[in-house]
Amino acid sequence: MLVDSHCHLDFPDFQEERYQVVQRAREAGVGLMLTISTHVSRFEQVWAVAQAYPHVYCTLGIHPHHALDEAAHSEVADLVALAARPKVVGIGETGLDYYYDQSPRDVQQESFRRHIRVCLETGLPLIVHTRDAEEDTIRILREEGAGKGLKGLLHCFSSSRRLAEEALDFGFHISFSGIVTFKKSEDLREVARMVPLDRMLVETDAPYLAPVPLRGKRNEPAFTVHTARLLAEVKGVSYDTLATATTANFLRLFDRVPADALAG
Repeated sequence: MLVDSHCHLDFPDFQEERYQVVQRAREAGVGLMLTISTHVSRFEQVWAVAQAYPHVYCTLGIHPHHALDEAAHSEVADLVALAARPKVVGIGETGLDYYYDQSPRDVQQESFRRHIRVCLETGLPLIVHTRDAEEDTIRILREEGAGKGLKGLLHCFSSSRRLAEEALDFGFHISFSGIVTFKKSEDLREVARMVPLDRMLVETDAPYLAPVPLRGKRNEPAFTVHTARLLAEVKGVSYDTLATATTANFLRLFDRVPADALAG
């Protein structure tokens, strides 16, 4: 069984057939799905999806694109309280996006720091989005979390080998999406070869970034298997070995998910 460690099942793209999407994932061998919060103001919708499906868990957080609009919802105490709800197993996605700059950089940085503080208070892992912001991402992680037991991952990794090495040195995991299957992603595949198997996760970021051979279609958790097959090739291991390792990594990192969550 695989885990889709990052998808957005609350998005309107899935509204008409969410049940079927979850069923197709299970039939494809994706035993668990983590649906990711991007707005605290819409968290109730995210949490409702997790409550509705036994094999779906969720996170709480504000995407850096929305850091300005969601600033009123980013108080640490409020986030800590919401994070105590059942089936909330991580904090994020948060981080820095200097490619689009949809929120001012100082606002993004403050939001990122607050999310890290929530992780330190709750013991939950951090889900980091970073684009064109490598130096500040690592700097803030170290300033806020060094020596404090902060755990987490860089999601949908598409950055440099240096950032991957810095994140691994910090103790984080690296999660790969369908981007790693794209024809022009050889540099990213080289990063995947370097990342230890026990620090690797797999995701869809659905409804975005469908992997080859389904690129261009609406992505969904069932498609995790295509990314996992490519990663197994890259790592020189069997598909079963890759699936077993990445699932164990997920359950170790997101340790609020029950050990028997894959059953049934």
